[in-house]
Amino acid sequence: MKYLSIAIPCYNSQDYMAKAIESCLILKDDVEVIIVDDGSKDETACIGDEYAARYPETIKCVHQENGGHGQAVNTGLKNATGLYFKVLDSDDWFDQSALVKVLETIKMLHEQDEDIDMLIANYVYEKPSENKSSVIKYTNALPQNRRFRWYDVKRFYPQQNLLMHSVIYRTQLLRNCNLELPKHTFYVDNLFVYQPLPYVTTLYYLNVDLYRYYIGREDQSVNEKVMISRIDQQIKVNKMMVDCCDVMNLKSRKLRNYMVKYLTMITTVSTVLLVKSGTPEHLQKKEELWEYLRKQNPELYKAVKHTLLGSFMEMDSLVGKKVLTTGYAISRKLFGFN
Repeated sequence: MKYLSIAIPCYNSQDYMAKAIESCLILKDDVEVIIVDDGSKDETACIGDEYAARYPETIKCVHQENGGHGQAVNTGLKNATGLYFKVLDSDDWFDQSALVKVLETIKMLHEQDEDIDMLIANYVYEKPSENKSSVIKYTNALPQNRRFRWYDVKRFYPQQNLLMHSVIYRTQLLRNCNLELPKHTFYVDNLFVYQPLPYVTTLYYLNVDLYRYYIGREDQSVNEKVMISRIDQQIKVNKMMVDCCDVMNLKSRKLRNYMVKYLTMITTVSTVLLVKSGTPEHLQKKEELWEYLRKQNPELYKAVKHTLLGSFMEMDSLVGKKVLTTGYAISRKLFGFN
């Protein structure tokens, strides 16, 4: 039995995918690695096939026409046989000692007939160009090293939002919630985390620094200039998050509040990028985004507006714009993301 399926979406990743793959090759009997070659034009496909031939019991390489990161995740999930499912981007890697602890925890819970819906671990922003790394932990928000439910959650701070890097979902749960990420769209990571949350009952937070998130390539999707150039894709994901769940009718107050906060953060990013661009077209898209939220779910719109961030987001005044852009700049400085 494979306890953990790890999907590695790869597009023209020949120069760095080996590091990602090698970081998974520990406790190989318990791990399944699914390399998804997303229509690459370089040697990615050959490298993937070579690894699959070398480790046939652990690695499979799946080839598809180019469909983007989201479609590669969909393919990984479709081919997964493990009890749990994790995504690892091809330019990132795992800390192997932390991965061992994750696998030991998953096995322990399964043997005790206490399988969970989601496991959470820390992630690390790695910025080699500045010889800097920043660890994002959840120690102030979540009970550690024990199975818990949403009512045990303390308080998530904005910078502690769950990301694809920090979550491991039970594979069947992702299938039960009909998760299917859009093709040819960046920033689907947020939808991957957000849409399954209403299906999550039991959680486990393991205080280990598992995911190493590389920051620094100029063409990276989280680079601010790149994000502005792809703002329509960010808005698309933002709207899909609005539509995927009726958040305000969730029974769990803490889950409901968390999902409102999560949506607020993503809408803040969309709004800040549109404001920073400042073109008439982008400022119009900002208005359209907020109007979309108001029309689709008036109650959710009011809840977002009542948050501290939300209270500034629709402001057209110079003060409101200044607060938004300053807060965004401070967050980038403190937590090391682009």
